Amino acid sequence: MARVEIGLPFITALILAAGLATLNSAAPSNEFTRQVVFLGGGLVAIGLFVWAGKNRLVRFAPHLYVLSVALLVLTRLIGTEVNGAKSWLYLGPLPGFQPSELAKLALIMALAAALHERPIRRITDYLRLGALVLPPVGLVLIEPDLGSALVLTAIAAGMVLVRGVPWRQLLVLLVLVGVAVPTVLLPNLKPHQVERLVSFLDPDADPQGSGYQVIQSTIAVGSGGLLGKGYKAGTQSQLGFIPYRQTDFIFPVLAEESGFVGSVVLLLLYGLLFWRLLAMASECIYERDQLLIVGVVVLIAFQVLVNIGVTLGMAPVTGITLPLVSYGGTSLVSTLLALTLAFVVHRDRYADW
Repeated sequence: MARVEIGLPFITALILAAGLATLNSAAPSNEFTRQVVFLGGGLVAIGLFVWAGKNRLVRFAPHLYVLSVALLVLTRLIGTEVNGAKSWLYLGPLPGFQPSELAKLALIMALAAALHERPIRRITDYLRLGALVLPPVGLVLIEPDLGSALVLTAIAAGMVLVRGVPWRQLLVLLVLVGVAVPTVLLPNLKPHQVERLVSFLDPDADPQGSGYQVIQSTIAVGSGGLLGKGYKAGTQSQLGFIPYRQTDFIFPVLAEESGFVGSVVLLLLYGLLFWRLLAMASECIYERDQLLIVGVVVLIAFQVLVNIGVTLGMAPVTGITLPLVSYGGTSLVSTLLALTLAFVVHRDRYADW
């Protein structure tokens, strides 16, 4: 019988505990309560994933991909606009959710199947992958939700690179990306996205406008010192100087209250999480299982790096939340399900396809 991984759930629980403690300090009480309710729903979904097992989940993957794209189309038609992006969907009595979060998990599962079937060598292989990646990325990009589109792109790029690409083709791809960014992406950015890019390059150019978030965030991180100001005692966060302190900018709240030590502890927990996931992938005997777990690593690692990079002024503001820590029910549940997928795949690693 295969050894069941216990490190992954334990590390996840520690990050969740740190996230809930920080959220209790940063968010209004009703949002903290909602997060706890979503966590309860996530635990039920985890139980279903664990019960279903690897083979059932993989067989459901094509249906999940089609459902995610259909929900993104529906969001485009009847979605609700929040913070300039039409990315939320409300269906009857159900709470609002972001279909882009479901699309991230669906894309991981779809790409693992596609990349496993045959190596990437010919132009038709790239067209086949493009047919999987472009629909969710394009639909999310026109919402416009640049952050989620970047996450989906990172998932695809990371999984393709791990699967293996001939270096000549990789060079061609890099050249195409280098050409597309200034000619296609940048000219089509929305005004608020351009402001975010400008504020990243020079936040002091508009300290009361586009640069305000980053300036206040870096002040909060720096003012935490070595051990922090104490729980719920951070002046920048408690006095409301940090915008979106319960979502995109929750890391400065933790850094201000627990200082350098608390910040490093959280980063070490994320590092342990990635180490366990990569170790689990290396223990899988089937390439498809390895690709599934690698997709989960890319999903979480990219969001962690970008979110913390933004709060430190090292990356443009993109609206990417901090996994397992930031407020957001859909993000929390989708991250938990992604980690559960990795857990189940590793547990059933000797089960034949």
